[in-house]
Amino acid sequence: MYKIGFDNDKYLKKQSEQIKERIAKFGGKLYLEFGGKLFDDFHASRVLPGFAPDSKIRMLAELKDQAEIIIVINATDIEKNKVRGDLGITYDLDVLRLIDAFRGFGLFVGSVVMTRYEASAPVEAFISKLRTLGIKVYKHYAIKNYPYDIDSIVSDEGYGKNEYIETSRSLVVMTAPGPGSGKMATCLSQIYHEHKMGIKAGYAKFETFPIWNLPLNHPVNVAYEAATADLNDVNMIDPFHLEAYGKTTVNYNRDVEIFPVLRAMFEGIMGECPYKSPTDMGVNMAGDCIFDDETVRQAARCEILRRYYNALCNARKGNNCDTEIKKIKILMKQMDIDSSERKCIQAALDKAEATGAPAAAIELCDGRVVTGKTSTLLGASSAVLINSVKAIAGIDDSINIIAHEILEPVQKLKIENLGNHNPRLHTDEVLVAMAITAATSESARQAMEALKKLKGAELHSSVILSPVDTATFRKLGINVTCEPVYQTKKLYHG
Repeated sequence: MYKIGFDNDKYLKKQSEQIKERIAKFGGKLYLEFGGKLFDDFHASRVLPGFAPDSKIRMLAELKDQAEIIIVINATDIEKNKVRGDLGITYDLDVLRLIDAFRGFGLFVGSVVMTRYEASAPVEAFISKLRTLGIKVYKHYAIKNYPYDIDSIVSDEGYGKNEYIETSRSLVVMTAPGPGSGKMATCLSQIYHEHKMGIKAGYAKFETFPIWNLPLNHPVNVAYEAATADLNDVNMIDPFHLEAYGKTTVNYNRDVEIFPVLRAMFEGIMGECPYKSPTDMGVNMAGDCIFDDETVRQAARCEILRRYYNALCNARKGNNCDTEIKKIKILMKQMDIDSSERKCIQAALDKAEATGAPAAAIELCDGRVVTGKTSTLLGASSAVLINSVKAIAGIDDSINIIAHEILEPVQKLKIENLGNHNPRLHTDEVLVAMAITAATSESARQAMEALKKLKGAELHSSVILSPVDTATFRKLGINVTCEPVYQTKKLYHG
């Protein structure tokens, strides 16, 4: 059974209460910078078992009568056609995706802000598209010597030059398609304008990681370093908090380094800084909702190992990941982590060696390890998926849970009609075939029921998986790693 160590219901309650308290502290209006992902936060759900990937958006949905969303996008990212690595879509398209997603939760999206704005054909085309769709767009400009020339920044030629964003709710959530979009600068620009108009407003930051009230070397915080190894983020003790309160808390280098500058900006805008440390700015309550520390620690250790294999695979795909790989290797050594912590890794390698072909292994939530090999009918991913649901449902290995009369026409369709050279079924095709068979087969029906018990299982493949199989396993809640090798020696791997 999938073991949890994080109380998600408690988190939703405590987090919304904390945000309400912060709104009240600033006289009824708060600009809340959201770091990381507002939904689909699978990193958090992996290192905090029990954390729902959509927890943060659900928490905001509880405050929807008070909240509005502002999406920030850097104009340079539009010009460069920057792509989100996890979704494979450009940042401008992701703005549209985010708007749809927020509206789907009943949240009000007030506007889109174009930061570091300079007129160019792609930027103007996107602004026109947004306005045609009925979305308000505001322009914010690059400020010379930002963020260090405080006098210029906190002036009518700095923040004052930016267009003032009209808002109507007490909680204004600032989010973006990715890092470097200018969320914090947009918050401070708004506070500058509102302070000049005599409107009380404050700022706070919502970053899930690192978790401020867990130890510096807690695996959850180390897993955050592994996840941001490409950015070279480093967790550290917040020296400002230690000096102000005599308490040890954890933050990361960029927030600590920028805090003196941020404090000077607040003093220029409001006359004083409302915070004594970077930790003070945060509202994250995740640390208070861990009830089984050992479960969480083990999950985070596995995540560090997964990040290492992901970096190795990205390097094999041609991405420059040398620094990332070296950083994670150091973290693994510090935490005394090796591949033996995921039993599926060695099992997959042993199966591949024994069969002379690609193989995969899944460690089920009850500790059993199930393997799958490549055959003329199924790839290793499909085989291990079928074998796993059989094991969970207690179905004898000799029983076929997908009818032959269904498999044969699917293979024929792939080869004769769709032009594929490989007749083997991908995992998504296997699931469809299994679902069809379940209409007339009790074994197939039991196998379908067993699918939900795969959530939290660990899988390793002896070769890099296809995007189709990777996506299927992710949807089933299975955590995946691969050896950094391809099944074939082709130059193009789709």
